[in-house]
Amino acid sequence: MSYLEYSVKTTPTGLRKVLHLNWPLAILLVSVASVGFLMLYSVAGGSFKPWAEPQMKRFILGFTVMMFVAMVPIWFWRNMSVLAYLISVLLLVAVELVGSEGKGAQRWIDLGFMRLQPSELMKITLVMLLAAYYDWLPTKRTSRPLWVFLPVLFILIPVALVLRQPDLGTSILLIIAGGLIMFLAGVHWAYFAAVVAAGVGLITTVFQSRGTPWQMLKDYQFKRIDTFLDPSSDPLNHGYHITQSKIALGSGGWTGKGFMQGTQSRLNFLPEKHTDFIFVTLAEEFGFIGAFSLLCLYALIIVFCISAAISNRDRFSSLLILGVAATFFLFFAVNMSMVMGMAPVVGVPLPLVSYGGSAMLVLMLGFGLVQSAHIHKPR
Repeated sequence: MSYLEYSVKTTPTGLRKVLHLNWPLAILLVSVASVGFLMLYSVAGGSFKPWAEPQMKRFILGFTVMMFVAMVPIWFWRNMSVLAYLISVLLLVAVELVGSEGKGAQRWIDLGFMRLQPSELMKITLVMLLAAYYDWLPTKRTSRPLWVFLPVLFILIPVALVLRQPDLGTSILLIIAGGLIMFLAGVHWAYFAAVVAAGVGLITTVFQSRGTPWQMLKDYQFKRIDTFLDPSSDPLNHGYHITQSKIALGSGGWTGKGFMQGTQSRLNFLPEKHTDFIFVTLAEEFGFIGAFSLLCLYALIIVFCISAAISNRDRFSSLLILGVAATFFLFFAVNMSMVMGMAPVVGVPLPLVSYGGSAMLVLMLGFGLVQSAHIHKPR
């Protein structure tokens, strides 16, 4: 009996699917989202509008999407992986042709009722494709050059399209997440050593290209790097964001200033306080204890995902779960590093907490796949 036949015969039905849901993971997602609602209420001055109320509606929609995806057998999503990836690539091409622009970047498609950011969807569909690819590929071929080149191509196609928007942060996340899945699938370490060496060479070339006709980054992206290396060099202009962020982080102390008492956010010294820098607002109002508590919730989500992947005997499901967990980890790791001055500001939101629709819906879609893999695993 093939694995597909076995999966179909052993798939739980009806109420059993709900009972087999990974409820601790679902509760953790609700808890993290609730922290986001609380902080969006705070930064709006004690009002559910304009941010907290729409965010609640989006999370309810996202949770519904997660439940729907979870109820569908995982083998169906494996069969849909290639199509989902191709649709995401086409949407990225559509952004180039008819996308709407905001803050100097062309990243969205205006659907009327919402603005869709296809690069967010690509973070999940790329994970799906790579997991399906390594599920299909015999293990002995994993490190052969031809079979290594194909997943690299799958990664570089969306990266090239996203860089044109331009969106350096998402491009980096796609490369790291894709590389992690290749590593977890068993690709030989020598390939990654070569990539690291090439990366060092590329970074050197990028810096050497500054001010030349073949400059490889936009001027504002170089400014972000300058600000990261020395925020005090331009504290009232390009270094303003990270300077105010550090002031807010430090002023929170151990226990914080109290709910809705953060001066940096309430007096609008803190930029993008409802999106990229919302973690700083949390740290200012609830201090180290509040910030560490959120980090613990994130860590527990990762732990439950890793546990689900280890206990799953299906290669596709395991790689898919680990890929979604890696993507989720990169979201909050990069955001927290960014607002603490440990990484350049690249516009990565804090998952399930920052205000935004596309990122939240896509993450809930990803966790729906995790739940589907958990519900329909061989028992």
